[in-house]
Amino acid sequence: METLINLFETLGSYAWGPYMLALIAFTGLYLIIGLKFLPIIKIPYAFKLLKTKSDDKEKGEISPRSALATAMSATVGTGNIAGVATAIAIGGPGAIFWMWVMGFVGMATKYGEAVLAVKFRETDENGSYVGGPMYYIKNGLGEKWKWLGFLFALFGTIAAFGIGNMVQSNTVANQLQNTLGVDPLIAGIVIASAAGLVIIGGVKRIGTFATALVPTMALIYLISAITIVLMNIHLVPQAFSTIFDHAFNGTAATGGFAGATVLMAIRFGIARGVFSNEAGLGSAPIAHAAAKTNSPVKQGTIAMLGTFFDTIIICSLTALVIIISGQWVSGDNGAVLTSNAFVFGLPVIGETIVTICLILFAFTTILGWSYYGERCSAYIFGAKAIMPYRVLWLLSIVLGAYALKLGGSTADSVNLIWLIADVMNGFMAIPNLIALILLSPVIFKLSKEYFLRK
Repeated sequence: METLINLFETLGSYAWGPYMLALIAFTGLYLIIGLKFLPIIKIPYAFKLLKTKSDDKEKGEISPRSALATAMSATVGTGNIAGVATAIAIGGPGAIFWMWVMGFVGMATKYGEAVLAVKFRETDENGSYVGGPMYYIKNGLGEKWKWLGFLFALFGTIAAFGIGNMVQSNTVANQLQNTLGVDPLIAGIVIASAAGLVIIGGVKRIGTFATALVPTMALIYLISAITIVLMNIHLVPQAFSTIFDHAFNGTAATGGFAGATVLMAIRFGIARGVFSNEAGLGSAPIAHAAAKTNSPVKQGTIAMLGTFFDTIIICSLTALVIIISGQWVSGDNGAVLTSNAFVFGLPVIGETIVTICLILFAFTTILGWSYYGERCSAYIFGAKAIMPYRVLWLLSIVLGAYALKLGGSTADSVNLIWLIADVMNGFMAIPNLIALILLSPVIFKLSKEYFLRK
């Protein structure tokens, strides 16, 4: 176990080293400046589009709202609960500032991804609309760049098992074991069985399920977190002061917290921010490519709301609860840290709320990422690979939960799963970020034409 941890820590230092962080930040900044801060300015317009019904004559598989719900089912997950806690536990409160930065520039990145996904999508051998980075690389950049699209699909196929599968089931199993004493193997089997009932129906069933469940589960979590913040409103200014101070000065060792440098705050803030909202990874545009729409810009405008909801709202509230509670200096990590913070604010029901939301968040993430992974595998191997991929996907859910029983301590098992997810995320993002930069003139042109007409 220790050898594997050391290996992936080394790989992670490259996958999320200074060059990768610079590439992600540069791409987001370049797009938001090139778009003249359109993603932020057009937030009210994006909400207006959500209320508009799609025309049945428009091409696609699912409604624009269902596409957003499917994408958010994959992003609103353990990153919002365990990921934020991990960022604070390792990088200190200052990591949240850098997570916010990635949230705002990530809105431009997510916008650009969805615009390109709809613009360059195509129909597969079954007549279904498919798209994403591998398609806008192939159809937008031309044949000589097909190898880059292949790399994205390859990394996406593998990465899905980390960020969207084993991390999720492992976190849920860990929480259920800590709170209810449920055997991790049993938890994994139950999660896999429930996921199989939805996944077998493809993107339409996933979209329908996500549209119904995602808003409900997010509302439960938001109301609980807002209640805790309002009950301790006098501590909020101090919490914000701590975040801004530690973002530029680092965090000294205190209590069970080992201390963190500014570089650690930046690294884990960006890494967990990307893990949570997935802006730049190229995953969300796979879902948005299936939307019933003839306008790439309209879907891109809707798509950027996913990052706004995920990072700016949900992650921020999680962070405030953790910092206000003072639990961040306890030495706890992951979902346990968030759970303890909610118990501080809501002693009777706090732990139960986090457990329920964690299960729902993780379950919908597993559903969303199952579609991403199978589309990447289908790009490489054809539609015949979809069913075998689904079977392997369900088995991996059980394996992720069962990792708690493998060699080493529980903390080692959880740490290894997170490290693998980080590495795969980094490798997956590289082809997508290159494509976004090279195809940025297309994004700028389509956006200018659309909003000039408006």
